[in-house]
Amino acid sequence: MPDNDSDLLMQVARTLRRRWSAAYAPIGLTPHQARALRVTGEHNGLRLSAIADALRISPRSATEVVDALQEADLVTRHPDPTDRRAILVTVTPSGKRTLATLTDARTKDADDFFSRLTDEERAALRAILGKLVR
Repeated sequence: MPDNDSDLLMQVARTLRRRWSAAYAPIGLTPHQARALRVTGEHNGLRLSAIADALRISPRSATEVVDALQEADLVTRHPDPTDRRAILVTVTPSGKRTLATLTDARTKDADDFFSRLTDEERAALRAILGKLVR
């Protein structure tokens, strides 16, 4: 059993990451790829540097993740209309469908994971975690 609050919180985070990784596997994506797809899907075109920042990885690693997503026809690259030297990454129609599937899988797994908590406990957990991330 974890020794303190931060260890317990990290154990929960690792457990969720493992569960989501297993949920993403049938879709054929790694957790980094799934997260990059989610981040890109939240914007109408995103630079690789912004994807790297959002994932907290190096730009080179972000390039590798986006390369894999592009190879799977989930994202596309095109010139930024405001700066022709820059490249934007956008989600393709296939990527949008995959993103919806990922979101459903993640939501179902989270509902399953948190189902052992009462509604009151879930509300308290949301309030506590919200307070910690502000």
